[in-house]
Amino acid sequence: MARILIADDASFMRQMIREIVEEEGHQVVAEASDGIEAIEQFKKHHPDVVTMDIVMPRRSGIDAVKGILEVDPKACVVMCSALGQETLVQEALQAGARDFIVKPFKPDAVTATLRKVLEKEE
Repeated sequence: MARILIADDASFMRQMIREIVEEEGHQVVAEASDGIEAIEQFKKHHPDVVTMDIVMPRRSGIDAVKGILEVDPKACVVMCSALGQETLVQEALQAGARDFIVKPFKPDAVTATLRKVLEKEE
């Protein structure tokens, strides 16, 4: 079971991810609605995985990835992006994100990506 932080500015998206990961037996330790809050919650909870939306207010997901990796260079961040954001996904991966999930979410894709990044952590 992994401890997960969900960062997305849309509460319905956070809820959707929460349901998927909890169904898999993971624990959601915190949620964040913007990049600044994501970094604060990461410092507070040190989750195993962060799911991070790319486009968020106050501080983008890409900036938040950089901020989280400053706190913990081994942090595992998975980006969440809508179709058509390929350049942003590439930028996020270059910033240190481990993988990405495309919106709209397919539960199987979310769980497969989480399994893949968690296996690399072990």
